[in-house]
Amino acid sequence: QVQLVESGGGLVQAGGSLRLSCAASGSILRMNGANWFRQAPGKQREFVAAVASTGSTNYADSVKGRFTISRDNAKNTVYLQMNSLKPDDTAVYYCNAQITTTHFMSQNYWGQGTQVTVSS
Repeated sequence: QVQLVESGGGLVQAGGSLRLSCAASGSILRMNGANWFRQAPGKQREFVAAVASTGSTNYADSVKGRFTISRDNAKNTVYLQMNSLKPDDTAVYYCNAQITTTHFMSQNYWGQGTQVTVSS
């Protein structure tokens, strides 16, 4: 069984920074692509950033230049460094990853989410 656990959320003032972590644990052979999504109150979940197994990255236009996604394959962990935060970044942030297990099965997993609140 595989679990994704996010951490690092919290309350920060506009202009501040936070670093989110997403640690995968369990019967993991390898973590393939990984993504961060977010969902603000009353809104649909939206894509934030992605990192491929090759390390290539992709970002939503709203966070380009402010957020950086990275990964540590040895730790099966994905990070989201968020700088110059704005009140509009307030949301629950979710980690998503495609993981190949030690049983050679690939499946998409979601974390439970971590709250990020940016005050003005």
